[in-house]
Amino acid sequence: MSEHRPTRRGVLKTAGGISAALALGGGTVLAAAGAARAAGDGNGLRVVDRNEGDPRMWYYRFATAEIGWNPAVNVLLPDDYHTSGRTYPVLYLLHGGGDGQDFITFDRPPLNIRAWTAGKPLIVVMPDGGHAGWYSNPVNSFAGPRNWENFHINQLIPWIDANFRTFAEFDGRAVSGFSMGGFGALKYAAKYWGHFASVSSHSGPAGLRGPAGGIPGGVVHWANASSAAIELGGGTVYGVPWDQNRVSMDNPCERVESYRDKRVYMVAGTSPEPTFWDRFNETAVLDTQREWRGFLDRAGIPHEWHEEPGGHFVRENRFREDLDGIVDRLRKA
Repeated sequence: MSEHRPTRRGVLKTAGGISAALALGGGTVLAAAGAARAAGDGNGLRVVDRNEGDPRMWYYRFATAEIGWNPAVNVLLPDDYHTSGRTYPVLYLLHGGGDGQDFITFDRPPLNIRAWTAGKPLIVVMPDGGHAGWYSNPVNSFAGPRNWENFHINQLIPWIDANFRTFAEFDGRAVSGFSMGGFGALKYAAKYWGHFASVSSHSGPAGLRGPAGGIPGGVVHWANASSAAIELGGGTVYGVPWDQNRVSMDNPCERVESYRDKRVYMVAGTSPEPTFWDRFNETAVLDTQREWRGFLDRAGIPHEWHEEPGGHFVRENRFREDLDGIVDRLRKA
């Protein structure tokens, strides 16, 4: 498989660039598809824009009190969604951070989520997560509400389950992400224990307090600096001084037992490019993933990990491998 590099790097590029067949029960099938097209308001979300014209990729934008602007989501449907009448498992796929990262990230070249999921019996939900929202409710914001955690967990997930044919259960959901989104996936899987049966982190940091890129607690410093610069108008995710309870609640290394009986998959690069941001990003990822793997090993929690040549980008071969593992782990459509 080829390895693809996004045109804009993920998370961490912030602080200095801080920057039934139709015949058999056809009426049932059409009614189910029609219900999805009628996706409407609910769970604190008001649909303000939509596009359901593509056979697979459906787009929605919402007004919500949790976010100070109108965030969006792409919902990628299986090839046979409109004709099968089946119920499907769901993958929540979280983008990285930076000015160019949003709900469309995985549908922009060179990433190709449509091709990677072709033929797979899986709904993929790709929401906005902010340029440096860190999949969190921040300690403070001077740019209006930025409660990404509330938006995703309390509003978007139940909205998806209400409007699409999903398995609304532990064995029906996976969460994965790249960079900042990889951290968000690890955080959500632990903090909301019964939501996700599979969790994956592609070049996402996996610890908050340990050394990251040679800096103790480097990921918290990084989250605070990036969110202050491009997300929260000077506010921070974890506070200054740190809200220690919040750090512990979000830290995979302090929530190890929450990963027991889940599928766990992670990827990190070992040879970043000789640029400050690529080197800092992937060194922090590698440091924290190795720390977290040590905790998992000592707890006897199975996990799959890969260290690959290269730096901070999505590796298509590993992403496709991960998708196959997700489909195998979740309830079958």
